[in-house]
Amino acid sequence: MIRTFIARQSFALWGLGLILGSIPCFSQSVEVESGTLDGGAGIQNCESCSGQQMVGNLGTGSVIVPVQVTNAGTYRMTLSYATGDQRTINVTPNQQAFVPITCPASGGWSTVATIDLRVTLQAGNNLISFDNPYGYGPNVDKFELSPLPTPLVQIIPFGINSRIEYDLANGTYDVYFTNTKVVAEASARAHSNAVYRSNAGYTSRTYTSAPVTDRFGTGTRHVITLSGGSQLEMQQVFYTYPSRDEFYTEVLLNGPGSNCYQMSPLTSNAVDIQSNADHRALFVPFDNDKWVRYEAKEHRYANFTSSEVGTLYDNTSRKGLIVGSVEHEVWKTGINLAGEGRTQTSYVSVLAGWTNENVTRDKRGHGWVSVGQQSCRSPRILVNYANDWRQGLEVYGQANAIAEPRYVFNWTQATPMGWNSWGAIQSDLNLTKAKQVVDFFANEVPVFRNADQTLYVDLDSYWDNLTPGGMTGDFSQLTEFANYCKSKGLKPGIYWAPFVDWGKFNRTMEGSSYNYQDCWTKVNGQPLDLDGAYALDPTHPGTKARIAYLINKFKASGFEMIKIDFLAHASLEADSFYEPGVYTGMQAYKVGMEYLIDQLDGSMLVYAAISPNIATGRYVHMRRIACDAYKGISETAYTLNSTTYGWWQNQMYSFIDADHVVFANESEGENRARLASALVTGTLITGDDYASDGVWKTRSQELLQNSDLLQIINDGKAFRPVEGNTGWDPNALFVKSMGNSHYVAVFNYGAEAKSFTIDLARVGLNAQQANQMKDLFSGSNLPSNTTAGSITLNVPAADVRLIQLRESALPVTLVNVEAKKVNRTTRLNWKTTAEVNNREFIIERSLDAKAFKPIGTVAGAGSSTKSIAYQFTDTTPTLNQTNYYRLKQVDLDQTFAYSKTLAVRFADQDSLTLFPNPTHGPLTVKVPRTLVGELRLEITKNDGTPVLVKKYTSVADRSIQINVAPLNVGVYTLSLEDTEGNRRQARLIRN
Repeated sequence: MIRTFIARQSFALWGLGLILGSIPCFSQSVEVESGTLDGGAGIQNCESCSGQQMVGNLGTGSVIVPVQVTNAGTYRMTLSYATGDQRTINVTPNQQAFVPITCPASGGWSTVATIDLRVTLQAGNNLISFDNPYGYGPNVDKFELSPLPTPLVQIIPFGINSRIEYDLANGTYDVYFTNTKVVAEASARAHSNAVYRSNAGYTSRTYTSAPVTDRFGTGTRHVITLSGGSQLEMQQVFYTYPSRDEFYTEVLLNGPGSNCYQMSPLTSNAVDIQSNADHRALFVPFDNDKWVRYEAKEHRYANFTSSEVGTLYDNTSRKGLIVGSVEHEVWKTGINLAGEGRTQTSYVSVLAGWTNENVTRDKRGHGWVSVGQQSCRSPRILVNYANDWRQGLEVYGQANAIAEPRYVFNWTQATPMGWNSWGAIQSDLNLTKAKQVVDFFANEVPVFRNADQTLYVDLDSYWDNLTPGGMTGDFSQLTEFANYCKSKGLKPGIYWAPFVDWGKFNRTMEGSSYNYQDCWTKVNGQPLDLDGAYALDPTHPGTKARIAYLINKFKASGFEMIKIDFLAHASLEADSFYEPGVYTGMQAYKVGMEYLIDQLDGSMLVYAAISPNIATGRYVHMRRIACDAYKGISETAYTLNSTTYGWWQNQMYSFIDADHVVFANESEGENRARLASALVTGTLITGDDYASDGVWKTRSQELLQNSDLLQIINDGKAFRPVEGNTGWDPNALFVKSMGNSHYVAVFNYGAEAKSFTIDLARVGLNAQQANQMKDLFSGSNLPSNTTAGSITLNVPAADVRLIQLRESALPVTLVNVEAKKVNRTTRLNWKTTAEVNNREFIIERSLDAKAFKPIGTVAGAGSSTKSIAYQFTDTTPTLNQTNYYRLKQVDLDQTFAYSKTLAVRFADQDSLTLFPNPTHGPLTVKVPRTLVGELRLEITKNDGTPVLVKKYTSVADRSIQINVAPLNVGVYTLSLEDTEGNRRQARLIRN
């Protein structure tokens, strides 16, 4: 009761000696150069150091410093050091266990900084050594020792048997997950005009708590308020929720002048994940630009800052700690991870207010936050220790979606699939080629459709080849393209980079009276050039007017999807921003992206290319996990590096995408691997030049019409990596479950064939469960040996195996199911290699691949172990359309299963095409090649009443143009008949 009472009151560190125990009020300062040097360590001059000297070369060398204290106990050591880059020093008192201390860069080799640690000393003489036999150490100036005040611990429970132990006497905290200490001696700090640290300078620390209900649920908000010592008030805040195993923390600085450029709610030199068989630290990039890669570094070599989230894990046990920001509207956040020079513990420091030109692309430091306000708050940080680091990262992804809900409208339609012109056509794009691509998808690959029975056909950069006069020119060709897509049942897409200026010269900005130079983002007064383009200030009214102008053009043209690119340009730190109150790149990003989404007004699927990995989750439906990959196995490996370590982003985005899937002239194996990389990531955007002939067309007709493969992405979710110890290379093995089916993808990125033995338990499957196995590329069933606990797959060089495992074997093993057009009939052939209680096959047909109806039955063989061939002929397929077929296999007990869906098109020469359709004016009628001679065109109402009749003795280019504006709004039938009585019909919608 006494401790609880004290913990909830404001107490003065030096005024509670009777309650807290005796606290000697003294400290001593010791110059390190007074010690004994060894192994090449040497004294160096340093004007900013005390005594103008320091000790260097402490990687290969060491220094031993004698210290005398009156009482045995734990002491706070404040170490003064200088280093140009982050380095670790080992502090060893009296040849005991060394204390590794990672020292962040101090600002240069002659600039001194300080860091605190704890050492245990004996009464009387002590010898403290400083060295780093595992790497390079910082230069050391001096250290100060003061007895550590008696701890006063406030316990903050969370999760199951987890707690934070906050030491009110010393301003640090330990974190226990399921009664295991993982984080020790963590502190908070804030960088304003001075540096404020939770563990130094404050004389009073108070604990309070109150219920809280926010987006994460109902829980408790725990607040440690630090004051005194002539410092600005600091508050350390912890959020806990009964239903969550993680906790969240933030730090605030309060009072006049509390604005900050960097804040850290958690910095610890003593993180121990308690599992070290294959200890890894994960680097997560800020964006997907410049072919950046994720990297799972070995812990002993880790010394880097990861973007927004940092993960320390053991790949063998899979236990791991995840620390990351879940708020991105104000701060860029880095998670500094260091294991270099350590054997077990790690250094972890959250850095809200972090920039790095090679990672965040910034060319200046982070902007100040809360300028002119009375309080400055860091982002909220998730801290989670998971039994499986992969699950922990998925929880982190979900937490981001909770903390910052989508600004873009929720996507309820099917997983997007389609084509993008940048894959192969690129700068050669024109209207003719764009239409030829549409025709290829409409006529040659009718099964390649998403669950909504459509595809997106997206014009990328160089769409302005179709707008003579540029952005202010003639958009009629784009409108024609969009209408042509829709006439074929497809959806048109467009591309734009809204926050860049490729011209880089001053001129009037489209849609406004501003000049481009007024809108350029500037650093040190100069335009900021990234990726060959000047960044535009996303808060400037000229940038906004340009966005509104062009988005309205796209909407008027009829586009239903937009791919937006080079978004990281909008997040760059700048000298200043146009909009008042905006001081950081992420604040500017929020302004620009919200304005862009407002202009789109729910009219399009929004798809991001180069963009911030995590902060973009609010604004788009779909995002590329990597960028600018095309066809070969090396590019498949590059995209799958991002999927291996970034798959969890599908918790924030409706879909993540593996970039262009281009088959080109690569080997069949590389084509399969490229396609599989998209399926593993969760969507499929192709990119070949389907306006010209080549082997890629044949490959596409085969690979893109394999319904077993296409069904994998129905849920739009990525596969999980099995291992996380591949450095900056991709994993070879991925797994995903859908219902009672499990999919295993095994990639061979090498130049030689390779055999893979897959431990089913390691993959996450029931090793004792009998499974039916099917190779989805070949369609063949494989011998099942899964009850042995593993399967072995041989994968050719630069290839992939994609296997489906079903938890219960099907009673009938189907192979070689095919359907082909024979004159004006459809012939279906299939075989079985085994049958158990097979009653019959019901043949079903559909015109939309959704609503199927039975058209015939073939009796089954009951039970058989022999190969049996079956055949059925559909003598009345619907002509001028695509007919879809499937087999419904029915057992004697009435249970059933479906085959894959097959498509047979009867419209190659016979279809009647109308576009645009719907229309309220001009209409083009494409005349089928089977209609000859004089033609009679008739438009009738639904009751058969003619409303328009015309005759044509000849037509140019097999096209007829008419104007349907005089017709009333409604649905009509348009018929075209030749002199021989051949007749074709199509539905016409007048809007």
